[in-house]
Amino acid sequence: MAGLMQPLSCELGPGILGNIFDGIQRPLKTIAIKSGDVYIPRGVSVPALDKDQQWEFQPNKLGVGDNITNGDLYATVFENTLMKHHIALPPGAMGKISYIAPAGQYSLQDTVLELEFQGIKKEFTMLHTWPVRTPRPVASKLAADTPLLTGQRVLDALFPSVLGGTCAIPGAFGCGKTVISQALSKYSNSDTVVYVGCGERGNEMAEVLMDFPQLTMTLPDGREESVMKRTTLVANTSNMPVAAREASIYTGITIAEYFRDMGYNVSMMADSTSRWAEALREISGRLAEMPADSGYPAYLASRLASFYERAGKVQCLGSPDRTGSVTIVGAVSPPGGDFSDPVTSATLSIVQVFWGLDKKLAQRKHFPSVNWLISYSKYSTALEGYYEKFDPGFIDMRTKAREVLQREDDLNEIVQLVGKDALGESDKITLETAKLLREDYLAQNAFTPYDKYCPFYKSVWMMRNIIHFNTLANQAVERAANADGHKITYAVVKSRMGDLFYRLVSQKFEDPAEGEDVLIAKFQKLYDDLTTGFRNLEDEAR
Repeated sequence: MAGLMQPLSCELGPGILGNIFDGIQRPLKTIAIKSGDVYIPRGVSVPALDKDQQWEFQPNKLGVGDNITNGDLYATVFENTLMKHHIALPPGAMGKISYIAPAGQYSLQDTVLELEFQGIKKEFTMLHTWPVRTPRPVASKLAADTPLLTGQRVLDALFPSVLGGTCAIPGAFGCGKTVISQALSKYSNSDTVVYVGCGERGNEMAEVLMDFPQLTMTLPDGREESVMKRTTLVANTSNMPVAAREASIYTGITIAEYFRDMGYNVSMMADSTSRWAEALREISGRLAEMPADSGYPAYLASRLASFYERAGKVQCLGSPDRTGSVTIVGAVSPPGGDFSDPVTSATLSIVQVFWGLDKKLAQRKHFPSVNWLISYSKYSTALEGYYEKFDPGFIDMRTKAREVLQREDDLNEIVQLVGKDALGESDKITLETAKLLREDYLAQNAFTPYDKYCPFYKSVWMMRNIIHFNTLANQAVERAANADGHKITYAVVKSRMGDLFYRLVSQKFEDPAEGEDVLIAKFQKLYDDLTTGFRNLEDEAR
């Protein structure tokens, strides 16, 4: 073993996408082929990226004599049919071009650029290294204003995140943290995804490795492409070395920052940061440092903060002018679901979005098991401009839906004491609307083609029709109570509106594959039919 006299660094260049690395960027697929073993044998040495593979190099409109500085994109490499890999000048480099390779096939060892600065010439390949614990430099940080659309209604509609946001998913064993992380990897509107399995069980990572190559995504032009073409996996299971587990999170975020600097929106899933903190505790113990709460080191909160601070929307260095973002979604596994655990409480003091998973919801087979009473998002104000453009009425609908769900929680205590029949008519309608929201809106079946992914327009229209039903039913009951005719009760509404009620429940069965225009026409017809149905009901009651 020989020291390189440099910090732990990542190799960054073509070949990262579709690959699977361990925590210190050893290519696991290559090692498995080379060693023929399921475990990494001692003494094996394999470069992170294949240095012999030929890549299609296409220089941009730059020539000999042009000045170039760090962050400038000087070439494009065709990596796969989904992603263009832009080659940028590494941070800290600058000068006048004395040689740039013509278009053609080159390996990562071939010189493709030569710069001259103050009489000194320096050669560059398509590959460069970067220390994993050092954030990559940017021109400036920007305020994020575009939502991270996940395809999960409860997240997109009630607790949205932004491209460049920080999210935490704490939950006990079996609540579905890994499933939500995988759903985000499959269906989010990010350009590329870095999935870090940090200290989780080996069979979970094996499931990810089996599922991802089989998954496809449909592009706007109708092409089907493999999700793996935009994904990088960093697998550090619980039986791998502790030091590599501690480094794996930094390896993942460095790869994410590399793609961000090309102008892409990157999502990084860390599953789970609790195992990373446990590795930190173990290393701290070996170094004989003074332990703090629950044996974790005193610097746990600052390490977590420095990691989450690397998220955000940025103005990238160099030209052309471009912006990129890194969104961090960290799963947290508190022992026994105890949210007062040091890792959970330190994480919640940093992140802006909290998707709290509930064991009771998971036991009722309600997935995603996000508890709508304890979860929150601090990005709602930042996204108001986007929502106003998309649908001016959405913000009011969301507020009303939250009020209905909160009111249901308050009424449940009364119902348990005196029964449902003792409630007023409007309270009965509130309970029915809340049941619609809970069972047919917030819950999603990930194993069906129509509900595994829900586009945002479908989420908005489903919510609009449910809230419209609630408003019309309450108005009908109030007007009939003040008039001299027949009273309209909740029971009358339920019996007379049975067909429309069934259509409300069945909204989730509409398949997005039919197309946006077809679905919106169906939802609009249901909206109009609800209005007509309640008008007829009121006319008959007079």
